[in-house]
Amino acid sequence: MKRTLTAAPTSLDLGGRVVDTWAFGSSLPGATIRATAGDRLSVTLINSLPAPTSLHWHGLALRNDMDGVPGLTQTAVPSAQTYRYDFVLPDPGTYWFHPHYGVQLDTGLYAPLIVEDPNEEGSYDEEVVIVLDDWTDGWSATPDAILANFKAEGMAGMDGMDGMDGMDMSGDVSAQEPLGSDTGDVTYPAHLINGLLPAAPHVIRSRPGRLLRLRVINAASDTAYRFAIGGHGLTVTHTDGFPTQAVDVDTLIIGMGERYDLIVELRDGTFPVVAQPEGKDDPPALAVLTSSEGAVRFTEERPSVSELSGRLLSYNDLVAASSAELAPRAVDRELEMTLTMGKGGREWLINGRTYADREPLDVVQGERVRLTMTNNSPMFHPMHLHGHTYALSRPDGRGPRKDTVNVLPMATTVVEFDANNPGQWLAHCHNIYHGELGMMTSVSYVGP
Repeated sequence: MKRTLTAAPTSLDLGGRVVDTWAFGSSLPGATIRATAGDRLSVTLINSLPAPTSLHWHGLALRNDMDGVPGLTQTAVPSAQTYRYDFVLPDPGTYWFHPHYGVQLDTGLYAPLIVEDPNEEGSYDEEVVIVLDDWTDGWSATPDAILANFKAEGMAGMDGMDGMDGMDMSGDVSAQEPLGSDTGDVTYPAHLINGLLPAAPHVIRSRPGRLLRLRVINAASDTAYRFAIGGHGLTVTHTDGFPTQAVDVDTLIIGMGERYDLIVELRDGTFPVVAQPEGKDDPPALAVLTSSEGAVRFTEERPSVSELSGRLLSYNDLVAASSAELAPRAVDRELEMTLTMGKGGREWLINGRTYADREPLDVVQGERVRLTMTNNSPMFHPMHLHGHTYALSRPDGRGPRKDTVNVLPMATTVVEFDANNPGQWLAHCHNIYHGELGMMTSVSYVGP
């Protein structure tokens, strides 16, 4: 399968608000790439931006030179140049792609990648891809300006950012604040579902009784979302592309970079689809799910959705489906990542170092690796490992397979993975500003 992607400056209509930004084409998100596991994907990136760029295929365990990390797996693609990504799609699931250069993710440069499984079990009538995003570019402060301010002032902030005054530096986690008391640094003027504002929402149309498969992707840079649909429960079937035992909930929190597949049985009527910025006072992102004909519109800035306070999905609820289990075996190597804040938020560190000063985490091909991530900072961090999926630690060994996990403040998360994909692989916080301020390292394959 061949595709051409052009990254270029453009104007996008977010639904009544036109912004100047960068994107793949004229839509937000960019056009979905859909293929089947085992297909060979060949994508030519044309860089028409006034800056270098790259493409990272988030969640795919592809070969190392196709991973799209400038300075680690490739040279950044210069302005007015092209680059061809060519690889076999290894695993079915819900994925996405975005640049890995500076804070370009906080523009419109992202799109879904859906890898289908022709032998997948389960049934549904229709499929809908839902992409969540926090938006600032072309509206208020640019992503580059936000990053520059953090480098200069840290969490002291500026207009459009949360400050340290009154902030609970303990990061206490509670039932009311499951990600802790401080969940983000940037106050966004808008939050979007499939590139649209609540004033002109994305509309999902179907018929009563139909089973909808929702593939939900959080493409935001600084915002986790609490996701729910008014009048409906959610059946979780996959996380980060890999199947789980089905679990019924009312709502779930999806961190930056995470994906969930959900099954919803549509009732008769029109219902709000809500992505509430977790721990922020920002108005929610909103779409509309309807089984009715004709025009639909929600005028409420914050629609009343009781499901948002209903049964909340926990990682402990997620059990890997038998096809996704990490086979039991002895651990060969133990690695540690300690996550901390430095210089008042002007730096975010892994093992006391920024990415520029990193000490790679060494592994050897064929090892089972246990990675312990200890968060000694007041904020949660969605930690993403390139080129691999890991299993969250569970006493029964059936932890869900993921590539991005929310590590809570003042808490520890343990995962295991097989070192079966040689190369130099990035591991980082998917809060794009934390990553660019240093919270990145590399997992490095070395000789036996």
